[in-house]
Amino acid sequence: MSLSKPIGIFDSGLGGLTVARAIASRLPDESIYYVGDTKRCPYGTRPQAEVRLFVRQVGHWLERHDVKLVVIACNTATAAGLDVIQRTLSVPVIGVIEPGARAAIQATRSRRVGVLATQGTVDSGAYERAIHNLDAGVHVTQAPAGSFVDLVERELASGTYLHDDWMENPEVFDTAEVRELAQRNVAPLMGHGVDTVVLGCTHFPLLAREISAALGPGVRTVSSAEETAREVAEILERRGELAGPDTADLGAGGEPKYRFATTSDDITSFAVAGKFIFGHPLDSIEHIELETLEALAAR
Repeated sequence: MSLSKPIGIFDSGLGGLTVARAIASRLPDESIYYVGDTKRCPYGTRPQAEVRLFVRQVGHWLERHDVKLVVIACNTATAAGLDVIQRTLSVPVIGVIEPGARAAIQATRSRRVGVLATQGTVDSGAYERAIHNLDAGVHVTQAPAGSFVDLVERELASGTYLHDDWMENPEVFDTAEVRELAQRNVAPLMGHGVDTVVLGCTHFPLLAREISAALGPGVRTVSSAEETAREVAEILERRGELAGPDTADLGAGGEPKYRFATTSDDITSFAVAGKFIFGHPLDSIEHIELETLEALAAR
């Protein structure tokens, strides 16, 4: 039955687990199948055509694993490949840019919005288009901050955060290096009157405290995670595919099944870092060979 099928979620690495966590929180009866393309992370510095190919590959992988909906929990991948994969897959596919744009429009009072994102997302203009589709009068200022992705992935791979949970301890990344990097990355947004900044990469909420401090008082940061979770709930409800507590094929004790897959060769590090972000142990992790994904793109 479609009710028991998992929601498919994928990202270039671990950052998309911030979105997966929001979906699991809002929809506690839904099963999730998450793919992190960690071996090819980051996507933000790659050509859009290459990222578009990666989106097709992972999208086909998730479709092969019988998901009922796909969330591209990566802003760069959304900008490069959402339209392509929506035309390709047989299930609904949503990205995180439109939800992030809605969150910004709902939050801003000055109608001046900043966007922090990877270089690829900034160059695509996807956030500016999405925001102007909602309110053409909003002034948008963008700044690339792809170095945040490198920092987060590097720190998570270190295993330092084995016993931490980033939502329970938001100070874990509060270091001199992160504070200096935040100051440098937000500098292009200063002086434009922005009162709201979109964290336009799913890795960035992990550094929200430091980014907010660099922006100063009076500037609010928003991410797409909660708005994306709301959109997933609405789509599944409209399609009559929302899981409930009596949904068949749940895990032990009637709990939803959380499955994970990664292209990383280091499953242990992926599990440790994933628990830190997702808030639950990553008990079921599958390794995906890049050759397998590359073969799927030829379909």
